[in-house]
Amino acid sequence: MERGGNTGGGVGGSGGAGSGTGETPYRESPHNLECEQGLLGALLVANRHFEKVAEFLRPEHFFDPVHGRIFEAMRALVERGQIADPVTLKGYFRDDADLAKVGGARYLVDLAAAMVSVIDPADYGRIIHDLYLRRSLIEIGEDMVNEAYRHELDSDARGQIEVTEKRLYDLATTGDVDGGFIKLHDPLVSAITMAEQAFQNESRVVGVTTGLVDLDRKLGGLQKSDLLILAGRPSMGKTALATNIGFNAARAFARSGGKEGAVVGFFSLEMSAEQLATRILADEVRIPSNNIRRGEVKDSDFPKFIEAAHELGRLPFFIDDTPGLTVGTLRARARRLKRAHNLGMLVIDYLQLLRGSARQSENRVQEISEITRSLKVVAKELEIPVVALSQLSRAVEARDEKRPQLSDLRESGSIEQDADVVMFVFREQYYLERAEPSQKPEEAEDKFHQRHDKWKQRCEEAHNMAEVIIAKQRHGPIGTVELQFDGQFTRFSDLENRYANGR
Repeated sequence: MERGGNTGGGVGGSGGAGSGTGETPYRESPHNLECEQGLLGALLVANRHFEKVAEFLRPEHFFDPVHGRIFEAMRALVERGQIADPVTLKGYFRDDADLAKVGGARYLVDLAAAMVSVIDPADYGRIIHDLYLRRSLIEIGEDMVNEAYRHELDSDARGQIEVTEKRLYDLATTGDVDGGFIKLHDPLVSAITMAEQAFQNESRVVGVTTGLVDLDRKLGGLQKSDLLILAGRPSMGKTALATNIGFNAARAFARSGGKEGAVVGFFSLEMSAEQLATRILADEVRIPSNNIRRGEVKDSDFPKFIEAAHELGRLPFFIDDTPGLTVGTLRARARRLKRAHNLGMLVIDYLQLLRGSARQSENRVQEISEITRSLKVVAKELEIPVVALSQLSRAVEARDEKRPQLSDLRESGSIEQDADVVMFVFREQYYLERAEPSQKPEEAEDKFHQRHDKWKQRCEEAHNMAEVIIAKQRHGPIGTVELQFDGQFTRFSDLENRYANGR
């Protein structure tokens, strides 16, 4: 067997013609043929070792294509419960021209005969996988350099960065060598620790607080690794509620010295950072945001603005208002914020304004599926709650009962499936104000007044009331949480007096 070779960064030496002569050195791609042969030989002799490498090793990870095909044929037999050895594999490679160049079926016998009994197949598999990653990094680097030299109208530098970041992320998650089963003991300890923290906390909130008592009680706070969808029709207050929740979490973090709340990242794809800041400022100084935008304020208000801005500026609340972001760019920026400031919560306003990849997708449903899967991956990878706002379809407007339901989610299949929590914002006041009854022809005056009085009574009952309908919660109950909504300041809060003595 004369196919040995050992080249590559870290595992074997790298060298080439011309080293030390002033010529450009020739460098082979990182590989180790002897390691590949040793692994295949061990697997041919003892198929039971296959399970040690099958989870992370793939045929394309082998440098020699022949070795990759042998590995694939062995996997097919082993998964069918059959023996994979030189005899059973012989038929698969009888007419393989590449294998014939190295001795044909005899090469399989040589592999098994040359097996070193003391090797650990898993170690050999990790070496092969590592060399594959190195070769892929070289390929990505070369493609990046070549693309950067090209000047094409439909591919700018930022687009190339996004494509490269996605390729690097996909490469990093290829063949997770470190994953696998863990003993029940470890997650049990974590569960007991979480229960102890909740017990010691009077509010019984173990996740990131929303700043809203009833909502916290229903959810237990926003949990790490969860993807939460906050949906509603236009003008229901999705952005306002998401902003309130994010702001409350950032304020709780600052006031508790990091013991509660979270560092918040807010991707505002619809509103500018200035518009979002104006809303927060209006809520803080209790001046309607419309008045602030139009300059309808008093001289005495500006000291309030300065004082509020000074306090708010210290909160760990970060805004990114870049329009048309791809989910890959969002993921990269979230990771950077996690490294730099220990990001603890992410808000995306809103999901349908994200793009699935650098290239335009023709199928919007598939694109939304990619986006929601990616957001769930971000939540798990960074171990933070991710709150993504979503639009609802117009089907709500066509029904007499305007309260939304899961089927109203646009591209609902993937959103509902990937989400851990789905919440709807609903304000009956919005619909009632637009449904004032008018007198019907030939309707008696008293009958009309009865209908109109009944409408006025419903309007009074619904005034400044809002509902958060929890339609799905993977780890807890569903139900409705009533809140107070102040339209002047776009502010959601707990119902007045309900917790006057408990907060």
